[in-house]
Amino acid sequence: MSNTLKIKLSIADRVYPLTIHPNQEEGLRKAAKKIEGMIKQFEQSYAVRDKQDVLAMCALQFAAQTEQKDINSKSETLMAEEKLRELDDLLQKHMV
Repeated sequence: MSNTLKIKLSIADRVYPLTIHPNQEEGLRKAAKKIEGMIKQFEQSYAVRDKQDVLAMCALQFAAQTEQKDINSKSETLMAEEKLRELDDLLQKHMV
C-alpha cells in the first residue's frame, strides 16, 4: 500500500484516522467540512441533546439530496428522450 495516505478527519468532536488514496483526500476533507457546517446549523436551529441526533439528520439530508438528484436526472433524461422521439418523428415525416 505504498500509494496510500494517512489522514485524520474530525467529525462531531471525534477524530477518524483513515488510510486513503491521495486522489480521495480533497473530497473527504470537503465532505467532513460540509458535515461540520451542517452540524453547527442543526445545533443552532434546533434543541439538540445528542450528537447522534445531529449526525442522523446530516445523514438524512445528504441521502435526500442524492435521491433528489437521481430523481431530477431521470426526469431530465425522460424529457430529453421524448424530445428526441419527437424530432425523429418530424424527420421521418419530412424524409418520405
